[in-house]
Amino acid sequence: MTDISTPLPSLVGLTRAQLAEKLTAIGVLPKELKMRVGQLWHWMYYQGVQNFDDMLNVAKPMRALLAQHYSLSRPQVVTEQISEDGTRKWLMRMPSTGKFDKGAEIECVYIPESDRGTLCVSSQVGCTLTCTFCHTGTQRLVRNLTAQEIVQQVMVARDRIGDFPGLTPPDDGLLPSGEGVRAVSNVVYMGMGEPLYNFDHVRDSVSVLTDGEGLSLSKRRITVSTSGVVPEIEALGNQCGTMLAISLHATRNDLRDVLVPLNKKYPIHELLEACKNYPGASNARRITFEYVMLKGINDSLEDAKLLVKLLKGIHAK
Repeated sequence: MTDISTPLPSLVGLTRAQLAEKLTAIGVLPKELKMRVGQLWHWMYYQGVQNFDDMLNVAKPMRALLAQHYSLSRPQVVTEQISEDGTRKWLMRMPSTGKFDKGAEIECVYIPESDRGTLCVSSQVGCTLTCTFCHTGTQRLVRNLTAQEIVQQVMVARDRIGDFPGLTPPDDGLLPSGEGVRAVSNVVYMGMGEPLYNFDHVRDSVSVLTDGEGLSLSKRRITVSTSGVVPEIEALGNQCGTMLAISLHATRNDLRDVLVPLNKKYPIHELLEACKNYPGASNARRITFEYVMLKGINDSLEDAKLLVKLLKGIHAK
């Protein structure tokens, strides 16, 4: 019997394999699993429903069984900030994972443009890296986010901006417009944390986001940003097939050692060699190099020339 004082676990954000496990746990027969998973997948990720009773092609007894054991809940939005240009930043609280966990808090940001809507998601609570210009780098790592928690950020964003069938978009007129333009068309793993230090969950979350029968995002519209975890870059290309972004910020090892301390472990030449060999990189699938310009530190003409020289031979932008 479920303890009524404990919130029911949510199915939202789970992979197909995880959904099958949850259904098996409540007695769904093996011969029905594929069909039931497909039904749930459609209603959760395509329709965005938040109540099992809205799953109209699922038999009432099955809906009741699901509601007895599980929920379709999302993380709690603690605060929402909306800029005059339509940018929205949410502080989300994840469900508690135990007696001494009040629920991890992370940030997620939505940036609308005329031809796209980009959602910036977090992959960790805090960060182990100590990049000098990054606020998250001042916080200790609490834990990795699960694939479910990463996907749930996308679900909350689409809820809030009315990006599921039957929902009403904000009336500020600032969402992307035009025929075929989706409100959330792009996802970037550039929020809190280093995605490649949480590779397995990032990989599984990408599989949910890109499933053609659900959220159906193109892999070319998903970008994973790394500070340079070289050993995982090839795996990202082979197993996820997403776009890659490199948080570079310096053209010399002595300076990057200070700005991005991970450079001491994986220096610039090793990082750029991994980029040259990134699976799928081409003129049509260029690697993005991120470079925060810090006055008097990394913004000289010499730095600019060296940057051009370093990126020669790499499909880059």
